[in-house]
Amino acid sequence: MAVIKARTEFASALNQVCAEKGIDINSAIESIKQAIIAAYRKDYGEKPDFEYIVDLDPITGQARIFEYPEGEDPEKTKKEITPKAKSEKEKFGRIAAMTARQVIKQRFREAEKDAILDEYSERIGGLVSGLVLRFDGSLVIVDIGKTEAIMPPQEQNRRETYEVSRRFTFLIKEINDSQRGREIIVSRADPGLVLALFKREVPEVSSGAVEIKAIAREAGNRTKLAVISTQIGVDPVGSCVGQKGVRVQAVIDELDGEKIDIIQFSEDKEKFIASALAPAENVKVKINEKQAEVEVFVAEDQLSLAIGKEGQNVRLAAKLTGFRIDIKDIDGKTPKVREKKDVEDEEEISKKKKAVKTVKKAKKEESEKEKKSPKKVKKEKSKA
Repeated sequence: MAVIKARTEFASALNQVCAEKGIDINSAIESIKQAIIAAYRKDYGEKPDFEYIVDLDPITGQARIFEYPEGEDPEKTKKEITPKAKSEKEKFGRIAAMTARQVIKQRFREAEKDAILDEYSERIGGLVSGLVLRFDGSLVIVDIGKTEAIMPPQEQNRRETYEVSRRFTFLIKEINDSQRGREIIVSRADPGLVLALFKREVPEVSSGAVEIKAIAREAGNRTKLAVISTQIGVDPVGSCVGQKGVRVQAVIDELDGEKIDIIQFSEDKEKFIASALAPAENVKVKINEKQAEVEVFVAEDQLSLAIGKEGQNVRLAAKLTGFRIDIKDIDGKTPKVREKKDVEDEEEISKKKKAVKTVKKAKKEESEKEKKSPKKVKKEKSKA
């Protein structure tokens, strides 16, 4: 950042403000020039078809105002119009001075915000700790330290509950231009969050000794990632799992219990697809390269594992490998994948059955109590 070396009152104040706010001095001087023009227009009005420029001494702070015809070269046609005041009170007037202060403050706020946004733009793809501040419709507003960020609905993990003052680790996804200006977008649903967490927790991933080749994620449920070693003697899966699973567990905890499958990437497509269908074992793969389709044959006792609940396992494997996967049993038949609606219907039926059992049990207990008359109870007590 540039610094004015002269030791005048104006230069010292300018240097101090720019250092505190992280603002470039040239940007600050430009803001002051615009404020002076605004103050002049407030007090003296403006001529149609004329433009204004300010010559500001960055050392003393002395300013001179010029006007020139619109569209012409200001260096050749400019004319000084700096107000000549008889006293200090007449310089621009109170309203003009107030306007200048307001414009300068606004410009400084904008410059400060731009500096912060530029800082976070260099951290896109990285992690940031944030606190849920409030809700703006479906948007979650997050305090990430120096500024606020936005988490839109598509970046929210539907399995998570976002409450005010609850802290999360977010992915800095991008900086967007919107009607409200430039905004930092953070995410809890993007696969990049998993990648960034593994970079933080696994030194081999951070250093490049282990590379994450592909990620497939259904936020809140399950993630599959394929890893490969770039150095001889480094176990990519073992590095990501860690001793006693401590590394992968740290990532799982950050993702609120989301399941993570780590598999070894292979250039052998059949081997890679078979690995992607884990935890299913002993699968046979037949690839149709032209159609980008795969037929996978599995034993009957491995079908449910290969398909997964609501088809999730095979769906993630397809995303991970880039192939459309058709699961078949050893006889070549395609099993029916239970849809989400079917599972929900079964759960609803199960709940109703439990409710009926509870009601029957309560009625039975009530009936037994009624059978015992007061006389019978008294007789039993006398025997005792």
